[in-house]
This record gives sequence, structure tokens and C-alpha cells, in this order.
Amino acid sequence: MIITSASNEKLKDIKKLLKSSKERYEKGVYVVEGIRMFKEIPKEDIISVFVSENAFGKHEDIINDTKIKPYILPDKLYSGISDTTTPQGIMAVVKMKERTLDEVLDNGTTPFIIITEKLQDPGNMGTIIRTAEGAGVTGIIVSKDSVDIYNPKTIRSTMGSIFRVPIYVSDNLVDDIAYTKKKGINIYAAHLNGEDFYSEDFTSACGFLIGNEGNGLSDEISNMADELIRIPMCGKVESLNAGTSTAVITYEVLRQRKFN
Repeated sequence: MIITSASNEKLKDIKKLLKSSKERYEKGVYVVEGIRMFKEIPKEDIISVFVSENAFGKHEDIINDTKIKPYILPDKLYSGISDTTTPQGIMAVVKMKERTLDEVLDNGTTPFIIITEKLQDPGNMGTIIRTAEGAGVTGIIVSKDSVDIYNPKTIRSTMGSIFRVPIYVSDNLVDDIAYTKKKGINIYAAHLNGEDFYSEDFTSACGFLIGNEGNGLSDEISNMADELIRIPMCGKVESLNAGTSTAVITYEVLRQRKFN
């Protein structure tokens, strides 16, 4: 199927999905762009495919493997809808995977949960999701007032981990943390007033609260933690950003669980 006009309704819908979180959640879909990401999308979740003429020539086999007939656009027209500076010429509309809290907390292994409060930077969120997969995190809980996990920049930053890490978006973080604790998961808060986290044992079920980039965790949320922990710092550095802090903490958990 060939599209030649920028006024085509399907292209207008793509632009809305790229710009509007409300539009994405109303329709239950989001946009994935780039050949590497495209290869990692579960085929059963792909709804439609849009590709430039040049990219179709290069990746026809990969596109045809989805069994979905693509919409083919002139290169210039594709560039007009792309969300990237240097478009790779391929994007897909993908179904959201909505998970329940129980699905995230219990997937058959010892729980290892990340919980984010009011995280605002899409790159940070994407980095946390990707780091979580690498470190063996079993699930992520995201407060609803955090950046949208389906933001195009977040999606790109996950480098495909968005398709594999179980994520639950919480309407009420206080209630959901309380429920998580009732399930026997020990909750730690990354906090400036915490104790050196290297002295802790993370081999049993655990969850980690990660706060806003500028303000950290709110008092209400940090007070729900069983323990406050802190990454030790040298020099005059007081703290690390959310993505880096998550990496340091989660890989210590991985070390304890896999290499002790």
C-alpha cells in the first residue's frame, strides 16, 4: 500500500501518537521507530508498519516476515512524520502490554523490583528499563505522574528492553507499595539519609524506590521504606542521577545473587 500525501489520515494518526500520551493510552498503542527496535518487536504485537521507499528496498525481507502489508512512503514524506533527527525509514504501531501489579510482583522468581516516583526525563526512564533487564530486575512499578514509558524517546532509550521487562503503571503508588510489602518484599529507598547499601543483603525479595531527578523521593513515599540506603560517595559529590543510581544498586543485587 502506497501513501503519497501528508494529509493522509493514517499519517496524521502517527503524528498524534508520537506527540500525545493521552492519544497513546486512549488507543492502547504506541510507535516504535528504527530497524534495530523493529526487529525486536514481538510480531503478535505489531498492528501496522510504515516504511520509506529506500528502507523498504533494504529491509524487505524483515518487513515481510511480520506478515503485515506495509504502508510505503516516499522518503521525504516519511521524514516529515519521523520523530528522529536521522530517520532510518521504518516504524511500527504496536499494542501496549498492560500488566497487573500481581503479574509484575510474581513471575516465578525471587522478586527484584524497581519503583519510580515522579521520574520526568524520558532518557532516564529508558535507561532504567534497559538497565533493569541487564541486571535481572523482575519487574518495574512506575508512578502515573512519571514520564510516559511509551514516550518515543523513552522507547528508543530502552533499546528493546521495553518489550521484555514487565512494567506496571501505578495510579496510587502509596497503596501499591503497601501491597508490595504485604507480599513479603522488603522495600529500600535510595536516600541521602540512608546507610551504606553495600552492607545490606539483597538476596531475598526486595524492591527499590527511585525518586525524581531534581527532588528525590517525596517524604510520603520514602517513609514507606523498610530501610533507607545510600550509595557511598567520594569527593564533593552528594548523589548520582536516577539512571546511574539504579545501575549501581541493581548490579550490586545481581552480584550478590549470582556471584556470591
